[in-house]
Amino acid sequence: MAVSTANAYGKITINQDAIAQVAGLLALDCYGIVDLVSNKRGGFNLLNLMNKKRISRGVKVMTHGDKISIDLFVIVKYGVSIDAVAQSLKKGIRYGVEKFTGMSVQTVNVFVAGVKV
Repeated sequence: MAVSTANAYGKITINQDAIAQVAGLLALDCYGIVDLVSNKRGGFNLLNLMNKKRISRGVKVMTHGDKISIDLFVIVKYGVSIDAVAQSLKKGIRYGVEKFTGMSVQTVNVFVAGVKV
């Protein structure tokens, strides 16, 4: 499914995979985030950690009309404040995706799947 909007120039449709890739890149740029993990089969395992195929593997994008909701499954760095990292991640993802799509992000949920030393 894709998210759509219209303006004076015509209709714009953005695929959820494109939004997930942008959110994945933004998440990896955030301080304290080590990696993204797949949310399948309980999230954190060695196979998911080694799978580097897709930058969006730990990102789930859902659309409700012109609103976007994003779930992130992350591994954080040991020794950082999880709350501070999560708040920073939420703000950065919301700003970046809204700037990229021109549509509003309703929610950003962060699920910490593990801590890496």
